[in-house]
Order: sequence, then C-alpha cells, then structure tokens
Amino acid sequence: MGDVAKDLGAGTVGGAAQLIVGHPFDTIKVKLQSQPVPLPGQAPKYSGAIDAVKQTLAAEGPRGLYKGMGAPLATVAAFNAVLFTVRGQMEALLRSSPGTPLTVGQQVVCGAGAGVAVSFLACPTELIKCRLQAQSSLATTAPAVPAAPGGTAAVAVAVKYGGPMDVARHVLRSEGGARGLFKGLLPTFAREVPGNAAMFGAYEGLKQYLAGGQDTSSLGRGSLILAGGLAGATFWGSVYPTDVVKSVLQVDDYKNPKYSGSVDAFRKILKSEGVKGLYKGFGPAMARSIPANAACFLAYEVTRSSLG
Repeated sequence: MGDVAKDLGAGTVGGAAQLIVGHPFDTIKVKLQSQPVPLPGQAPKYSGAIDAVKQTLAAEGPRGLYKGMGAPLATVAAFNAVLFTVRGQMEALLRSSPGTPLTVGQQVVCGAGAGVAVSFLACPTELIKCRLQAQSSLATTAPAVPAAPGGTAAVAVAVKYGGPMDVARHVLRSEGGARGLFKGLLPTFAREVPGNAAMFGAYEGLKQYLAGGQDTSSLGRGSLILAGGLAGATFWGSVYPTDVVKSVLQVDDYKNPKYSGSVDAFRKILKSEGVKGLYKGFGPAMARSIPANAACFLAYEVTRSSLG
C-alpha cells in the first residue's frame, strides 16, 4: 500500500479510538466553556466538572455525554486522513533520504502544516458538535415534569436541535449559508496550527527519549501510550484559551451576538471573568487528552505497522 493509503487507514482507526474514549470529557468541557456568566449574587449553572457530569446524567442520561458525537464521527475519516496524510507527506518532503528519522524540530513543522489543512474540516464539524453539546446549558430549563407519588421530579431540558443535520440545516438556512458553518475559523487556526505543532513535536521527542535515540521502531505499546498521552496533554496545555474563544463564538446567538469576533470575545471574557474564564473546562480537557490521544496514537501506530 502507498503511504497515503496507510495514513488514511491508520488515521481513521486512530481518530475513531480517540473519539470513543474522549467524547464524554469533551462534552463536559464545552458545557463549562459555554455556560452563561451568572448575574451578581447568583451561582453558575455548573459549579465544576463533576457537577456538570451529575446534571447531564440527571437531565439527559448517559446519552447526554455523547451528544454531538455524530458530526465528528461522520467526518473522522476525512479529518484524520487530512491530519495524518498531510503530516506524512511533509515528512517525506523534509527527509534527506527515504526512511531517515526526522528531528523533533522537523516534526513540529509537519504538525503545523497538518494543522493548517485540518482546520478547514475542524471548524464546521466542531461548530455542529458544540451547538449540540452546549444547548442544554444555554437553553432556559423548562418546568420540571411533575413527579409521581413518592418519586422525584424529572428535569425537562429545552432542546433546540434534533441532531447534527438539523444544526447544519439551521445554520445554512438562517446564519448566512455555508459561511455560517465556518464561524470561529480564526481561533480554529490559532488552536490547530500551534497545537498540532506542539503535539507532534512532543510525541517525537518523547519517543526518541524513551528509545534512547532517533530510531523509535522498537518501542513497545506501553511507550507509545505514554508518548501519545503526554503529547495530547501538550496540545491542550499550549492552546487552551483559543479553544474557549472558539467555543463561545460558535455557540453565540446569530441574531443577538454577544461577541463581534475573536478579539472581542477574548477581551470580554478577560473583563468579566479574568484569566480564569479562559480556562473554563480545562480540567475535563486535560483529563480527556491523555487517554484519548494515547488511544489515538497507539491505534494509528499499530494499524499502520499492520498495513505493511
């Protein structure tokens, strides 16, 4: 098989593994990022990640943690095909001869290039995902369903969207057509380019450290899991505030927007919530990044090696 086909197949498997492991954490992250700022004297809707999990399970059941998974699952093949294929092709361009290991610096360049390409897929996909994940925290909670004698009242959540296709149809019809799906593209670039540069650089650096040199072909699965997990944490640790800005822009009301753009969102978050506001949901993001990216990189490496 050609290298492009190998990267396509392995990237698809890796992306699916990452999504299945990490999506519940991502749902809680988006809920925390997008919850409205409480009025003076009022408590926030969610006091933290554990409270967000409890409220989500109470209102929506376990399925609520996987809300919005359809959009990224439907595009996981394309997303990871672009990410790993562009990275692979840049690796080929930078190699002095076939099979020569790349330096950490060269992997940083490959990751940045892959980040540019993948942003065009990530932006519309994440807009749909964020709208679905955040709608329960943004919507006005409907009156509780009366409890049966001896029971407890059920919480009814006002639902605006019926699923990923419903979000896409709404945006295309009511928010400026195809352009509406690319709302938040600038902060998506600001997340994906430096984030992937840091992640792939860290992944290669950790592999070389664990292998004791540039030849990392003999590393076991445990080492790949460790390197992949820490590389994922590097991604989020380096670019998290840009993800917060992206999320609040993508769930902002189209007719009555709170933010005029990325810079305005950044300034308003800082003014109203301080630096802490730029790190809402950071705990779930980091908790997700390690197992999800460990699963992604392990699945990618194992699948690619099995393809010959």
